[in-house]
Amino acid sequence: MLNLDDTIERVKECKLIPERDVEELCNKIIEILIEEGNVQALDTPITICGDIHGQLHDLLTLFKTGGECPSTQYLFLGDFVDRGFYSLESFLLLMALKVRYPDRITLIRGNHETRQITTVYGFYDECLRKYGSVNVWRYCCEVFDYLSLGAMIGGQDGVFCVHGGLSPMIDQIDQIRVINRKQEVPHEGAMCDLLWSDPEDVPSWSISPRGAGFLFGYNEVKKFSHTNGVSLIARAHQLVMEGYKEMFDKRLVTVWSAPNYCYRCGNIASVLAIDNALGRQYKVFEASTNQEISSIPSKKPTIDYFI
Repeated sequence: MLNLDDTIERVKECKLIPERDVEELCNKIIEILIEEGNVQALDTPITICGDIHGQLHDLLTLFKTGGECPSTQYLFLGDFVDRGFYSLESFLLLMALKVRYPDRITLIRGNHETRQITTVYGFYDECLRKYGSVNVWRYCCEVFDYLSLGAMIGGQDGVFCVHGGLSPMIDQIDQIRVINRKQEVPHEGAMCDLLWSDPEDVPSWSISPRGAGFLFGYNEVKKFSHTNGVSLIARAHQLVMEGYKEMFDKRLVTVWSAPNYCYRCGNIASVLAIDNALGRQYKVFEASTNQEISSIPSKKPTIDYFI
């Protein structure tokens, strides 16, 4: 029988969890996620977090910065895995917290929560190295398919949250609610755009240099916000050296929560606390000093793409 509190502590210490416990944990979180909508309705106060990318020690610093769960309610905007050396532990910790405190932590899907991307950028190899088989990777990928695509905080005039950005195929949030999310992320279409698109100073929709999704500008953000009664769009997906970046008259913000990304970028990170009046407080933090670099496992270099 899975002991969640014990699992949480073991994962924090980077101790290997038995494969049967990982399978049970994944099955339990799927039972929770299957009841959640494509766009989760969340109450304030809440703290929004950007990409984690397998940097477990920095995730622990994040909780010290924003407050431990369940005392603080959290929304994570995806990209839990890949690039960092502790993708599995990072995702296991977030899953265990979700199962332990289902109403206090929400996880939505990032563009890295897919089978194809994780076979290229590290998560697949990490699972294979740590367990000697791909079973754990398969269990986690099944969970990916059940993750929500977005969240709406605070109701009318609230905060719309998504990993990547907007889509030319989506005018209203209700259109997101009817997407069949329980699948591998398609290479194009609305679901793909939500996970891959980026804001940019462009006059209209433009092709993204990432090879998926679109670039969208002020006009698209203003129109979407007005149509849907949204005061802020919060997203992740892009490295920000200062930890966060507000754009388009503060109608949109990028939140980045992986400090010193890839252990070499030198950036700081942040989380965004939204209070009951929808006020914003950015809490910044630096990379963990507790991480023992000597303990980081050897890892073959991966292909870079537009971060």
